[in-house]
Amino acid sequence: MTTHRADGSLYTSIENNIATILFGHPASNSFPSVLLDRLTKELQRISLLDTVHVIVLKSEGEKAFCAGASFDELVAIDTLEAGKQFFSGFANVINAMRNCSQLIIGAIQGKTVGGGVGLAAACDYVLATEAASVKLSELSIGIGPFVIAPAVERKIGVSGLAELTLAATEWKTAYWAKEKGLFAKVYETQKELEKETQNLAEKLASYNAEATANMKKILWEGCQNWDSLLLERAEITGKLVLSEFTKDALSKFKK
Repeated sequence: MTTHRADGSLYTSIENNIATILFGHPASNSFPSVLLDRLTKELQRISLLDTVHVIVLKSEGEKAFCAGASFDELVAIDTLEAGKQFFSGFANVINAMRNCSQLIIGAIQGKTVGGGVGLAAACDYVLATEAASVKLSELSIGIGPFVIAPAVERKIGVSGLAELTLAATEWKTAYWAKEKGLFAKVYETQKELEKETQNLAEKLASYNAEATANMKKILWEGCQNWDSLLLERAEITGKLVLSEFTKDALSKFKK
């Protein structure tokens, strides 16, 4: 399945029981709402396929894995309902990843911000390059990473979430992310990352699919309330984005 548009691209290839989902956008692989919706539906579709035993999630290019939500759409939000709907985009993707039948490997080749960190956290196993630094900058513009916080906290704990969130203008290195548990392994080059991601995917795809599906359920135990929780968090953020503080911060950032 391939979709290439001005609002981003999404391409899925399935081979040897491995589904590779590749997403991209000209603005540092950021996600407009339409692309988030397409990714959610694609994960739901693949989850039903017996021919897929493992999923690899990756993005185009070298410099950025994902810059989070679309800045242009963020600036344009003018009602509470529009805000809630906008921030529900990542909520829906994270829940689709959580509910997916297959284990998901994340291949993180570059800088990752905001919702992109949420995507990485929602993967079951993440491989990254040294260039894959992470940042949650939301507090600096008057909102917070409320929607993705449960996924991030699940991986790196409350202390890690606090360190990443409160140092809102500070990039954390890939090795920091590995030490905290967000990344499993870090490689020097993208070539190494691609090779090791493929090796891991092939191993997981060769295992008993019923066993890996049950392992996935165990890994996500205790998160059943996320279907409602993440949407509640989206409403909190949707309200904050309408504040004078945030509108002023976004206008300065745009300039």
